[in-house]
Amino acid sequence: MVIRLLTAIATACVLLAAGANAQGKTEVLWYSQAAFKITSPGGKVIMIDPWILGATRTPPELKDLDKIGKVDVILVTHGHGDHLGDAMEISKRNDVPIWAPAGLNQTLLTLGLMPAKLVPRMNKGGTIEPAPGIKVTMVRAEHSSEMVLKDPVTGKDTTFFAGEPAGFIVELENGFKIYHMGDTGLFGDMRMIGEYYKPDLLLVPIGGHFVMSPKDAAYATKELIKPRMAWPMHYASNPMLRGTPAQYKEALGQTSIQVIDAEPGTKKEF
Repeated sequence: MVIRLLTAIATACVLLAAGANAQGKTEVLWYSQAAFKITSPGGKVIMIDPWILGATRTPPELKDLDKIGKVDVILVTHGHGDHLGDAMEISKRNDVPIWAPAGLNQTLLTLGLMPAKLVPRMNKGGTIEPAPGIKVTMVRAEHSSEMVLKDPVTGKDTTFFAGEPAGFIVELENGFKIYHMGDTGLFGDMRMIGEYYKPDLLLVPIGGHFVMSPKDAAYATKELIKPRMAWPMHYASNPMLRGTPAQYKEALGQTSIQVIDAEPGTKKEF
């Protein structure tokens, strides 16, 4: 009887640890740029566009890959260095695949930079379940996608094709949906994405020049996607990304959409 009781208590402790974000809570940590760490209600850790060590605005205390801990899912929207970032290192440390546009992963495999098991192919419209209870769908983005990597033959920095850019719809165990837009310009099918997937939280680039301006991002948010909440990202990391959250909020005007006011390093629960 005592042994059974102790076993039951131990099992309960394990379940509590696994469900660290019990009661339906989702934790979102913004490093900077487009890099996020999402901890699901069931305790699954999802890294998106993990540019950390070289990031210009990430707080120093977060520039330590050891502090990330266990990672269950890695998503990369496209091949630019401020998005691919430290994904390969995090993937190898955790023996967890990178889910990214097929052309990006194929190039990493062909160059011998990643083993096949860690760079599976995926494309727009595809839906995967990379961890129990987690669903990820790859959707369209309007941008470009190249990688500057060491050519294994010449040893020189070389530009390689990295597939087409993408965004991700991430659905967690409790049905909470996050739409990470990646880098993108404005396009009309954002309305379809909003109507079809109905995201709760939108991670939206606002910096301009390479991505949507605050005005474009506000139009996409309010008129096309219509999420419950929006988190501005991808701004101020270089002089060309001049858009600001204040400009974005001004362009949004009166709306029921909650805008997340955040600085790099901010952690929020939903």
